[in-house]
Amino acid sequence: MATVPVKRVPLSGFSDPYGAKARPALQQALAALPAQTRWVTGQLLAQLELVGEQIGQHEQRLKELLKVTPAMQWLLTLPGVGLILAAVIALEVGEVSRFASAEHLVSYAGTTPRVAASGGRVRYGSLRADVNRYLKWAFIEAANVVSVHQAHWPQRHVSQLYRRLRQRKGHAKAVGAVARHLAESAFHVLSRQEPYRDPAAREVAPKRCERETLHEP
Repeated sequence: MATVPVKRVPLSGFSDPYGAKARPALQQALAALPAQTRWVTGQLLAQLELVGEQIGQHEQRLKELLKVTPAMQWLLTLPGVGLILAAVIALEVGEVSRFASAEHLVSYAGTTPRVAASGGRVRYGSLRADVNRYLKWAFIEAANVVSVHQAHWPQRHVSQLYRRLRQRKGHAKAVGAVARHLAESAFHVLSRQEPYRDPAAREVAPKRCERETLHEP
């Protein structure tokens, strides 16, 4: 039986290839498909749109039910963290004072990779599984938001961290590193009860002040 070659129609240049901005290009791509493939794909896209609408309704309902606490307000300043993720993190962390340090919270949240050392070489594996899975999901989800939107935040520390590690180690490990940074930052904003302060902004500030001083009359 002869195998029918699959026609691939590339679609790039969009952070979400199924989002509103990509829909016109997606419809053009569908027009290049064989008739039956185009019909089936159209049915699948209709299902995807319905599920997306239902997810949006669930998110809106949660926003109506959630009461924003002071802890959630601090967490909302973290990159990639919205209302639902802030609620998950706040509820799962509880009293932050029960963690002796940021490293303890990072370990509890599962954003610390496995480490294997042998023959003087250190290897970092995947993130641990025996952890608080809700916290791990929340920080990974926030890190994925950063990865999708990092082009819009090029100067942010999380964007620079993601791009640097993605080039060297790939997307998965870059997202893991961003998740670890967010877990550490969650500990600090909750402990200090203050908004997130971008490390990249703190590095640029002294240089900016120095330039302004040099240009004073």
